[in-house]
Amino acid sequence: MNNKKKGQNGEDRAAAYLTAQGYEIIDRNFRSNLGEIDIIAREQDTLVFIEVKAWSYFGMENLEYAVNQQKQQRIIKTAKFFLATHREYNCMTLRFDIIFIGSQGIHHLASAFMERVL
Repeated sequence: MNNKKKGQNGEDRAAAYLTAQGYEIIDRNFRSNLGEIDIIAREQDTLVFIEVKAWSYFGMENLEYAVNQQKQQRIIKTAKFFLATHREYNCMTLRFDIIFIGSQGIHHLASAFMERVL
């Protein structure tokens, strides 16, 4: 299986997991010229932007390298673009999560990162 299919399979598993947990999937693979967000979901009054990592060789300890500061900033900028084009979600609380899918199963890291004000 190539990397694109593995990634799609991981995102499908993550979306099924979120749905089973009561989340409503709003969008998948939302793209702008700023970046991409794998899954955008709603959990009650919270809009959740989710990065999915599906790896068979690396563990969760490698997430800090894969979802580094630069990647986080691209996700945050893309989330702001999403909100600018979907104003119906502007009053909701925002959260940035990571879902890691590895040999040990699915791990959901809620509030994995946030926008940093410098």
